[in-house]
Order: sequence, then C-alpha cells, then structure tokens
Amino acid sequence: MRVLAVCLLAFAMLAAGAVAGAAPAPARGGTLIIAEGSDATTLDGHRYTDSPTAERMEHICETLFWLSPEGRVEPRLATAFTFSPDGRRLTIRLRPTVRFHDGTPFNAQAAKWNLDRVLDPATRASFRSLIDRVTQVVALDANTLVLLTNAPFAPLVLNLTHGGVCMQSPTAIERLGPDEYARNPVGTGPYRFREWVRGDRITVTRFEEYWGEKGHFDAIQWRVIPDDGARVAAVESGAVHIAKRVPPRDVERLRANRALRVEVQTSLRTIFIGFNVTRPPFNNRRVRQALNYAINKEAIVRAILGGTARVSDAPIAPGVAGYARIMTYEYNVERARQLLAEAGYPNGFRATLHHPVARYIRDAEIAAAIQGLLRRVGVEVELVPMDIGSLVAFTNKPQAEATHQMYMLGWGTVTGDADYGLYNLFHSSQWPPAGFNRGFYRNPQVDALLDRGRTTLDQAERNRIYREAMALIMEDAPWIFLHSESQVTAYRAEVQNVYMHPAERLVAMQGFFRR
Repeated sequence: MRVLAVCLLAFAMLAAGAVAGAAPAPARGGTLIIAEGSDATTLDGHRYTDSPTAERMEHICETLFWLSPEGRVEPRLATAFTFSPDGRRLTIRLRPTVRFHDGTPFNAQAAKWNLDRVLDPATRASFRSLIDRVTQVVALDANTLVLLTNAPFAPLVLNLTHGGVCMQSPTAIERLGPDEYARNPVGTGPYRFREWVRGDRITVTRFEEYWGEKGHFDAIQWRVIPDDGARVAAVESGAVHIAKRVPPRDVERLRANRALRVEVQTSLRTIFIGFNVTRPPFNNRRVRQALNYAINKEAIVRAILGGTARVSDAPIAPGVAGYARIMTYEYNVERARQLLAEAGYPNGFRATLHHPVARYIRDAEIAAAIQGLLRRVGVEVELVPMDIGSLVAFTNKPQAEATHQMYMLGWGTVTGDADYGLYNLFHSSQWPPAGFNRGFYRNPQVDALLDRGRTTLDQAERNRIYREAMALIMEDAPWIFLHSESQVTAYRAEVQNVYMHPAERLVAMQGFFRR
C-alpha cells in the first residue's frame, strides 16, 4: 500500500499539533456548543458539498474508513481490506453487529445500497467521482463487500474515507424520501440527529447503542453566528464553548485570556477566484494571467490574514500527496496592464465577482481588497456577497445556464490525495452539475494527465504526472490562485479532546468537559 504510506508522510506534517496533549480522564455530560459562521446546506450525506455540513454529518454518519489527523487510513465501519493483484478488485471486511440509529442493521447489503445510491446518476450525489471507476458493488456475504473497478484506481481506499460516501440508513431514506430525509439524517455514528432550526442551530444527542466508544457529551450543538465579532464575543462570554474561524487580529488578545485556548491549524484548503473561462473576457488566457499579476497576494496574507495563511504556489496545498511547488504570479501591475492590452482590453473592463460571507476567514474583506487591486489595472469589479449555500447553488449550473463571471470559493483536499484536489476541479468531465469544475475549464492534456494519475499505482510516477498537470493549470490560469488557509479556533479551557482536523473539520466525537 505504497500510496497510503506517501499520504501518511505528507499529511503528518500538517497534523503536528492537531491533537492536544494528554487530557484528563473523560467526564460524561453537558452540551458542547460550537459557533460557526455558516449553516449546513443539506443533511443528506450524499448530497452536501461544503465543509461546515461535513463536520456536522461526520458526528452522525460514518464512513467505511477514517483518515486520522496524522494521515493514517484507519478502520471505521470496515475492519480490513485487500486488493487483487491486478488492482481491480477491492475486498472489504465490515464490522459486524452495527446498527443504524433507527435499528436497521448495517451489513454488506446496506453498504452496497449506499454505494449504489452514490453511483446512480439519478441521485445527483455530489461526490460520485470518488467511486466512479467502480463498475459493480457485490455483497459477498453479510460482512464482506467487493468493489470491482474498470481499471486500477489508486485513491479508492482514501476516497472511501470521505463523508460523501458515508453510510446512511436505507430504511430511513426509502421511508422518508430524499427531501424529507435531507432534514432527518440517520447514520451509525456516536451522535444521532435531534433538530435543525435553519439559520440558527443543529443539535445531535449521544447514541447510547453506539458500537464503539460512546460519546461523552450529552449533546453537541452547532450555532450559526455569521458575524466574526459576535462569534468571538460569544466564546469570550462563555455563551458558546468553541468559536471557529477567529479573525487573526483577535488571536493575541484571546491568548491572553486564561479562560480560553486558541489554536492555529494548517489545513488543506486552498482559496481562489475562479473564472468562467467559456465567456469573454475570461476566455482569453492573457486576461486571466493579467488578473493574477494584478493581485498582491502577499499583502492580503500579511495585512488581512495576519500571516496565518500561505500564498499559493500550486492549485493544491502542501501536505497533499502529489503536491509540488510550481510557481506564483508575482504582484506586477505593469505586467498586468501589458497583458490586458495584448488581449484587447487596454482600458480594462467591468465584471462581477460573487463571493461568500462568513464562510472563509475574512472572505468579504479579501473580496473588497481584490476589488481595489483590480481597479488599479482598469478592471471595475462589482461585488455580490452571498451565503455559501446560495453561492454554491448559483455556480453549480450547467454551462449553457451559467451566468457567473468570477467567483470566490475554497477547496479542501480532504482525502489528502492530489486526485481529489485536481480531478474534481479541473477535469472537463467535472463541469457542473456533474462535478466542481465551475469555471468550465478544459485542457485535453490536463484531462489525460489526471486520468493517468488515477490509474497509476506507483506514487513517484503519480507525483511526476501531477507536477506536469499542475504546471499546465498554472499557465492556463483558470483561477486567481490566492492562498491556503489556516484554521484559527478558540476553545473554552474546559473543553477537552476536541480538535481541528487538517481536513478542516472539528472533531468532537470523544470530547468532554474538564470538571
């Protein structure tokens, strides 16, 4: 399993410090309250696309395997796996005697039902690409599952750690139907769903029949507090126990407060401005390169993010298996103007930038800074702020219906493998609504390389393939490549054994309050 070993080495660099040191003995009881900037978008584990939803869902619904903070693939609902010599048959042993929260047995038939649902195009599963090389799912016996693929599929086991292929109760989905189920999820996790008050809170409660180590909190509640200042004030006052996405300007002040603990966790999330490359003026590569030169990314990282981020030098972040440093578009206003003139826009143009609010660290302030920097080269940008759910839906339309020009989003390569960070965003098969290539980028050379990266088992060769693909992508500039985020989180001191995973999700399954 050479692929997994390489991932482990890369991921471990990010995981340093992710888990707090020795904690006191767990105590049971209480409700953990987490303040988050944005709400969930859906509670159907096969349909969500965003990290805030993933965090909530991972406490309810489990995957076959789990990617640890150190990058190890660990058993979860599966206990072991083997590949056939030709790499086209994956046999998975499942954990026996597990039940969903509604009493439905979890077994090979239930696992097959879930994976078949993800593969069915009618489901419109958001992350179908995770297993789209699978041609057949076989329930060999009650606890043995077999996945047959049309070619060796290097990231398959890593992809099965992704929440987008989590196990959900077939009984509940068939009984409720997809729309009602999306508000009432049923999984096998240590916490079961209790309520969702849209725009306000989601609450889960401890599942007493959980197959593994039971949760220590009576309940976990995520509250939506979009305003940065209000979120920070809530954790300072004790109204909530954890505040996510703390503005970097507040870090030192909060660290002086002995009632709090502040952690900065490097993550696998890359922030970018995407272009719709099928429409003028962004169908011109020189325009896209010009706008990359026009943005002072170092200044954004330094002045707005307090130095907690890293300027991008590739489409994926360091720590991802397959990452390599490619290049950075330096801040060069004259070069930007020159390229715009060569492209036929000596006096610039007008465009619209749709951006999220309270989803990424200081996203609205960054959008405003980009607006100001582009004005210096004659490009007048109208900013359109949106909540993340609306922005994702707006940019997820087929090419013929899409009206967006520029959009700010982020992508966390949560499997730790370059396939997830590149194939989903740059392969032409992933144009919406099939995938996440929201700018409709197409380069046949890139497509061919990304296909080869999926079916090549030798990691050194995969690294070479992905380096070549990323060099082409950086040259084509379908994005303004901004930065990779760090996650800044403030905890009340009594919160123990809760931590931010490098995949940008707070893990509270085994958390507890210090008494």
